[in-house]
Amino acid sequence: MADDPVALEARLEQSWRTNAFAWTRAVREERIASRRAGTDAAVVDAVLHTRATRVLDVGCGEGWLARTLALEGCTVVGVDASPELIAEANELGGARFEVATYAQLSARAEEWGRFDTAVCNFALLGEDLHTPLRALHGLLHEGGTLIVQTVHPWVACGSAPYVNGWRDETFADFGGDFRASMPWYFRTLTAWAEAIHTAGFRIERWSEPVDAASGRPLSLLVHAVPLKADAAAG
Repeated sequence: MADDPVALEARLEQSWRTNAFAWTRAVREERIASRRAGTDAAVVDAVLHTRATRVLDVGCGEGWLARTLALEGCTVVGVDASPELIAEANELGGARFEVATYAQLSARAEEWGRFDTAVCNFALLGEDLHTPLRALHGLLHEGGTLIVQTVHPWVACGSAPYVNGWRDETFADFGGDFRASMPWYFRTLTAWAEAIHTAGFRIERWSEPVDAASGRPLSLLVHAVPLKADAAAG
């Protein structure tokens, strides 16, 4: 894939607008095997384990996670850069849903207030992690928690070299009318740790939900807490 990060980030964002309807159907019709096998349950359990009252669901898509957490008693704001996906989320309601890009998150702090937990469920797909993670650092209460679920680097690497770089998702396994492929940025485990630390967080633990049928990891879950400003600067 051509190495033009700006163009690739733009394509990534546009793909979620182009594929909003197809993605919504894939989620609501439970077509995605890894979700059925355990990634949905894993991220819900991770957030509930934090005992959060207020949750920010970053990259909320059509809103399934926000709705699920709201039913568990959380007050949830779901945000996504795709107006089309937010329209799908608002169609079912169940939580507060708003359009915002990662670059706009910091500007919404006064409006939204601070959160106990921010969750990014397969939502950190671009090369630039610093912008969203630093914004989330400012949106969390002291003592709050960041939960990130992402593809497991060992599994997602496949037969390609284990190095950071852009890949392409065609959604071929999800069925439906996906009209655009999605560029996404593959990271090694070390790169994830460095990005989270650089943004001012301390990783408390990693977890690896496993597919009971295959014995292979379904995803990587990161549980992190924001450091104080002086500690983050050091």
